[in-house]
Amino acid sequence: MLILRLPEVKRVLGHRADASVYNAIRAGLFTNGVAIGQRARGWPDYEAQSIAAARVAGKSDEEIRELVKVLHTKRNELPILTSAYVSRDLK
Repeated sequence: MLILRLPEVKRVLGHRADASVYNAIRAGLFTNGVAIGQRARGWPDYEAQSIAAARVAGKSDEEIRELVKVLHTKRNELPILTSAYVSRDLK
């Protein structure tokens, strides 16, 4: 999984302005960014690609809002690799 910064998110979604992405977030049409630093946010690549694909498929705003909810929920289900887990697999 890649974490995309705002310029890359804009490219994937076809937005020209930063405000377009933030307006989509406020409207529930795009996921909230994840903290990647004290003042930096990024977005998982699969989230941006899923939302772009939904737009291309002609999904309604309401359907995209539901997709955004599903994507936010899936974040909590992602496997987290701990050092013990990684060490065990490297042996």
